[in-house]
Amino acid sequence: MAELPGQIRRMGGGISQLLEQIYGFSRRCLFRVISMGPTPCHIAFIMDGNRRYAKKRGLEDGSGHKAGFSALMSMLQYCYELGIKYVTIYAFSIDNFRRKPEEVESVMDLMLEKIKSLLEKESIVHQYGIRVYFIGNLALLNDQVRAAAEKVMKATAKNSRVVLLICIAYNSTDEIVQAVKKSCINKSDNIEASGNYKHEDRGSDIEGTDMENQEKKIQLVDIEENMQMSVAPNPDILIRSSGETRLSNFLLWQTGNTQLCSPAALWPEIGLRHLLWAILNFQRNHSYLEKRKKQL
Repeated sequence: MAELPGQIRRMGGGISQLLEQIYGFSRRCLFRVISMGPTPCHIAFIMDGNRRYAKKRGLEDGSGHKAGFSALMSMLQYCYELGIKYVTIYAFSIDNFRRKPEEVESVMDLMLEKIKSLLEKESIVHQYGIRVYFIGNLALLNDQVRAAAEKVMKATAKNSRVVLLICIAYNSTDEIVQAVKKSCINKSDNIEASGNYKHEDRGSDIEGTDMENQEKKIQLVDIEENMQMSVAPNPDILIRSSGETRLSNFLLWQTGNTQLCSPAALWPEIGLRHLLWAILNFQRNHSYLEKRKKQL
């Protein structure tokens, strides 16, 4: 009789493993059906609701963010299985630095722990061949977090299957301002390098002046090339959890023709059904979105 509890545990483990295999097989079959339609290349996530999740469940501070990290890992797995190349997450806004110092410190400690975990051999990054970019004003981070982020970017630089862009110490206003500054500096350097714009045809002074003025102007392409998010195409879908419809200063430049989705679930509660619903809506509106892009 003493062996009975052990047998029950082993039987329970076997059933659990079997159910997990059935679920995985069913999920892959479903993804195959979904992939018959247009598949998004890039999905962005605003991970909203971690603190509310912890408060709602009476959990200690930081527990919501830990649960949110688990939800992110599941979402990355689903995106990989669906063949989605680019995933962007809004991990920490510049505005979040205005929160209580102890809360910011707690989030940074958790972030340092999770960033370091990306370098482990069994991590999802190595398992799926993910290249990681950290997008934002990294100078605002403490030395440890910044060094860890740079180490991950260097370690994953040769990966190419999936690209994960982690927006940390980021907001869109800062990204645009920095891109304009870089464009001005680059344009100034190019003007100095090209000398005084001397033209062989001295009789075409007006034409030469117009050319000079055009070359001195900052063009749209100059700014776009200097955006930090230029390493990825614009998002096809942006999902913000917790039912909020605000962009909160996230990817304002890149989301003019992006399908927006706002499930009511808090971020740690986000699941496969929310992702699939967003993709089905994208497929339904795909022809309209493509027409809009061609008109621009």
